[in-house]
Amino acid sequence: MALGRRPVYVISIAAGLAGCHPRTLRIYEEEGLLEPVRTQTNIRLYSDDDLERVRAIRYLTQIRGVNLAGVKLLLQLRDATELLREIGEELATQDEAPAAQAAVYQERGDETANDAGRPRPRNRSRRNGVEL
Repeated sequence: MALGRRPVYVISIAAGLAGCHPRTLRIYEEEGLLEPVRTQTNIRLYSDDDLERVRAIRYLTQIRGVNLAGVKLLLQLRDATELLREIGEELATQDEAPAAQAAVYQERGDETANDAGRPRPRNRSRRNGVEL
C-alpha cells in the first residue's frame, strides 16, 4: 500500500498536522468532504492524502472564501477531471494500436493501409445542393 494512502493518524494528530481543530475534521466528514478509515473500535484514521485534501479545503474556505457546498462541488469536478483524463489516456492508447497496424500495412504495401482500424465513412447523397 502506498505511504500516502495508508491511514495512520488519529484525529488529534491529523488535526494538528493540518492546522485545524478536530471538530473541523468531523464537520468535513459530516459534509461528505472526507472519508477517514474507521477501525473496528470506530476510531477515525487519516492518511497523508486525507491531510492534503484537508489543506485544499482549508485553502478554498479561508483564502478563497468558498463555502463548504462550493468546496464539495469543486472537489467533485476535480475528481471528474481526473476521471476524464484517465479515459482520455486510455482512448489514446487504443488509438495508437490501429495506427501501428496501419503502419505495418503500409510497409507491406497493402491497399487497405488507409482503412486499417477505421470504419469506412458512409456515402452521403445530395439533393438540391443540401448534404443529407
